[in-house]
Amino acid sequence: MSDKNNFEKNKPTLGWRFDNSYLDLPGMLYTQVLPTKARSPELVLFNKNLAESLGLRSDIINGEIEAEIFSGNHVPEGAQPIAQAYAGHQFGYFTFLGDGRAILLGEHVTPNGQRFDIQLKGSGITPYSRRGDGRAALGPMVREYIISEAMHSLGIPTTRSLAVSTTGESVSREKRLSGAVLTRVAASHIRVGTFEYVSQKGSVEDLKRLADYTINRHYPGSKSFINPYRQLLKATVRRQAQLIAKWQLVGFVHGVMNTDNMTISGETIDYGPCAFIDTYSSNAVFSSIDNNGRYAYGNQPKIAVWNLARFAETLLILLHKEPPKAIEIAETELAEFSSLYQTCWTNGMRSKLGIFNEEEKDKELFDHLLQIMQKNNADYTNTFLELTQMRKPQGEMEQNKEFVDWYIIWRDRLTRQSQSKSQSIQLMKDSNPAVIPRNHRVEEALKAIEEKNDYSILNALFNILEKPYAHTIDQLPYTKPPSPSDKPYVTFCGT
Repeated sequence: MSDKNNFEKNKPTLGWRFDNSYLDLPGMLYTQVLPTKARSPELVLFNKNLAESLGLRSDIINGEIEAEIFSGNHVPEGAQPIAQAYAGHQFGYFTFLGDGRAILLGEHVTPNGQRFDIQLKGSGITPYSRRGDGRAALGPMVREYIISEAMHSLGIPTTRSLAVSTTGESVSREKRLSGAVLTRVAASHIRVGTFEYVSQKGSVEDLKRLADYTINRHYPGSKSFINPYRQLLKATVRRQAQLIAKWQLVGFVHGVMNTDNMTISGETIDYGPCAFIDTYSSNAVFSSIDNNGRYAYGNQPKIAVWNLARFAETLLILLHKEPPKAIEIAETELAEFSSLYQTCWTNGMRSKLGIFNEEEKDKELFDHLLQIMQKNNADYTNTFLELTQMRKPQGEMEQNKEFVDWYIIWRDRLTRQSQSKSQSIQLMKDSNPAVIPRNHRVEEALKAIEEKNDYSILNALFNILEKPYAHTIDQLPYTKPPSPSDKPYVTFCGT
């Protein structure tokens, strides 16, 4: 008897403990829908470490039966699949949206009581698909798996990837590509766009129910305040300031910071046209659809504030019964972003440069280094890596008088603290990744999979990215930047 014939008899639960609290929200926020059956699913990637942290039975995940689960062919016991509705400002323009190719199975509650959304991405048409096919191609799903797990290893809040299954069918994009389904794990999928949707289509009571649900799920401490909705805004601003600072410190460019891609939980979500900077530039743009550089690397903090302002607008009616006072409250909380971000970023830069104490001119020192790096086309990650080793970066930077002068000032700055040189070096090692998911390495792995069904390059890359702060010899080949090219690196959203 085949595995598939045994499926109904065995019905492995894998340890799922589904709850579906989102269904307690107004019905306008979701539609119950089943995933589309995949013709011939195959489990090609599985995140054992994540599974174990979720309390799942990773020991039994190894074959056709599991492919049925992670492709959406089998809905686990207790799950109640839905597609979520939301809105969003996409490149500044408002539109109504929803999960056009993703289905939320439900919320898995871990043995220690943590709650996580389990979502299938690429699982078929939903009421929000518009003209889309509801499917996803293998390359973009593997790409999200790589980048999201690398972000987690870098210590950056992020949605995570549990599995990738191929469907045995092709999808039509610019050409025919292998279809796949990604299993995404998130603290929740509540977005700024979720609040925008309810504020446009629902009642004040609907908005209050969503806000109360969000507070209970992500910021329960807010309930003890006189105005819990102000605390919700304050907490969200704080989380986003911390998140964007972490992005900037590792040179991550999200690529599509629409309001539907900003979570209230403060996790990075949606790894479509994202990339990491090689040569440093505040103007770095990789997305094929960001023609005007709205979401350029240097613009990310400013865009985060813009998105948070859209969030604050949805809460005005809950912040205060008098509109002028509500606006004043919102503006006060939004104004905190800049100082919060600068504090997080400046502290992060101190750590990247081995500095333990604070001095008034530290930010000037940091800004000057970035200016020199941009002038000299310096590699962002490797510049800090070489400084971690207390040596001058090679190439143009090494001979540049402006950098040599900066280097002397920096070394002098390190003497004005009680910590030793070895302590500074250890702080820098802990703060500067030796490896990032370099774009050419990611593309190399994807090409091997798409053209040869060869996962060996990907597996080797995973092993390296899993411990980015290890600074080991086997990481050295992965620290090399790409070969010079006349063509800029371009990413695509994968839809």
